[in-house]
Amino acid sequence: MISTENPYEAGRPQLLLMIMICAVLLGGAAYVMANASGRLALLWLIGGGLGFALYHAAFGFTGAYRTAFLTGRSGAVRAQMLMLGVAVVLFFPILEAGQIFGQPVRGFVFPAGLELVLGAFLFGIGMQLGGGCASGTLYGAGGGDLRQMVTLIFFVVGMPLGAWDAERWAALPALPPISLPDSLGIWPALGLNVAVFALIMLALSRREKRLTGKVEPLFRRRGMALLTGPWALAWAALALALLNAATLVVAGRPWGITQAFATWGARLAEMSGLADPVFWPYWEDPTRIDLLHRPLVQDGTHLMNIGLIAGAFLAASLAGRFAPSLRIGFGPLIAAVLGGLMLGYGARMAFGCNISAFFSGVASGSLHGWVWIVAALPGNWVGIQLRPVFGMKK
Repeated sequence: MISTENPYEAGRPQLLLMIMICAVLLGGAAYVMANASGRLALLWLIGGGLGFALYHAAFGFTGAYRTAFLTGRSGAVRAQMLMLGVAVVLFFPILEAGQIFGQPVRGFVFPAGLELVLGAFLFGIGMQLGGGCASGTLYGAGGGDLRQMVTLIFFVVGMPLGAWDAERWAALPALPPISLPDSLGIWPALGLNVAVFALIMLALSRREKRLTGKVEPLFRRRGMALLTGPWALAWAALALALLNAATLVVAGRPWGITQAFATWGARLAEMSGLADPVFWPYWEDPTRIDLLHRPLVQDGTHLMNIGLIAGAFLAASLAGRFAPSLRIGFGPLIAAVLGGLMLGYGARMAFGCNISAFFSGVASGSLHGWVWIVAALPGNWVGIQLRPVFGMKK
């Protein structure tokens, strides 16, 4: 079983698998270019790069928060702060300009209200029960982790359930969308964000030193190799920030994951005759309705998600670690089902997941990204306490 939460030791590359997945990545890019556009083909490859980086550094949010809560070891959380710091330095000037290379750009700036808080809290519980977040389930599935595959399936189920039930939460109080660069000015907002990231890293380092006697380094890892891994956490942090910025430039908006899950689930519900999502209020939004009818090969988020899985598959085969196992206990299986449903339902309420709401939201300068993580962390703590109920260690 592949662990998506712990560093690994690379083995001998699995040559046949490596050749097959390279063919899928390159052939997929050629197909998308021929049937859609070069821009979308590039997004497919960017998704592959994201999966490759996530897998090789075992870079996740779920295990990072659990480890920090329970042991004080904070390397992965500090790497997230490094990632966010690089991202805001790249994002803010581009978003301030409003375009780059003739491509209009926009950030993810959404309302911060009670619905978002409840959704992020629910998402945090789902992370710990399901064993992964949005990016974690994708790269875990690509690496051959059966439990992550189950979580991903029910994540996709949970998103349309949340869309179907969206009216329940629509009237809850919320602040309007607030952009810190627009409110404070680009340079004060940039300085404030970087200062907050630095203070969080400092506080986490001091806590880790007090609890464990040492501080986990971000930039060093013995035996580190670019192609076969494992990577230092800082490598993945820098790669994810750069690839998210590349997504902004190519797609005109930041990296997102979960909107594609809502589309997949709604289409499956329609195809199976279970529901007619086109009449749900959620899909009446003019920015969403087109997604139900657009060919998937023309949807950048869909392509990036599948590319991410393929990129993680490539990384696993290069590391000689793709070895799926069908063994999964009953308790962890039930936790994966419940966790996936919570992830999907919560992500719908919270304008996305740890990627689109937190990472891309904070990188866009939106207040809602900060509110998301403040609400998601207590949810993670609750999820950690619930794990033993399903036969899993805290």
